[in-house]
Amino acid sequence: MKKILIALAIIITQFTIEAQVQTPQASPKATINQVVGLTDVEVVYSRPSARGRAVFGNLVPFGKLWRTGANENTTVSFSDDVIIGGKTLKKGKYALYTIPNIQSWEIIFYSTTDNWGTPQEFKEANVALRTTVKEESMPKAKDTFTIGISGLSSDFAFLEINWENSYVAVKFEVPTQKTAIANVEKALAGPSSGDYFSAAQYFYQSNGDIDKTRTYVDKALELNSEKPFFYLRLKSLVQAKQGDKKGAIETAKLSLAASEAAGNQDYAKMNKDSISEWSK
Repeated sequence: MKKILIALAIIITQFTIEAQVQTPQASPKATINQVVGLTDVEVVYSRPSARGRAVFGNLVPFGKLWRTGANENTTVSFSDDVIIGGKTLKKGKYALYTIPNIQSWEIIFYSTTDNWGTPQEFKEANVALRTTVKEESMPKAKDTFTIGISGLSSDFAFLEINWENSYVAVKFEVPTQKTAIANVEKALAGPSSGDYFSAAQYFYQSNGDIDKTRTYVDKALELNSEKPFFYLRLKSLVQAKQGDKKGAIETAKLSLAASEAAGNQDYAKMNKDSISEWSK
């Protein structure tokens, strides 16, 4: 038995060592992060190389759906809605599929991104946007598949795909002016209820000026018509700390009712416990 256990230990040790061996990937993974105007764009893809093979029309057939890279889905993420070919692509993360042809490529942004390669069952309902772009022939062949973002301006950029002698560029427009104006208007309008609540929460948790904490939590409630139960909970704690137990109980009752209506039993219990404690 002892010899068997020793033999098993040796086998397991050898397997563990072998499992830790790392080798270079045939198609290394790459990530591109680029800000275009005020929009964050991320591309994650794997980069196969031709290595002397003919690519388009051979390794990648014309007229057929291509994974646009290798291995896992190539994905493109936008932090804002963008315009491509006059159509809106909602902000989010998409698998990038293409159908290469000699003079043009179809570009497809697909809403599910957990496929290895192309989907087993391609569903048109999952196509968030489809557009066609012109294919251009490059004088110098590129051996390794490359995606890039170039032609940057504050309002648009180009998603470029280049391999062998083929090059396509997908223009996407970003809502820079709209976002900038919204940011300006928000800043000029002053702090939001959430800003005041965060400030009050910080002051309370760090034992800061309790009167200033009360001012901030009151302002947060004033600016929020819904009067969230967690805002009210914080105000009751501040009132209790100020020595106003009667006021704290009244506010805790409001928080209790709101938390029960929201189905939050944790806050409901905390309010009940505090009301019981402050009523003594």
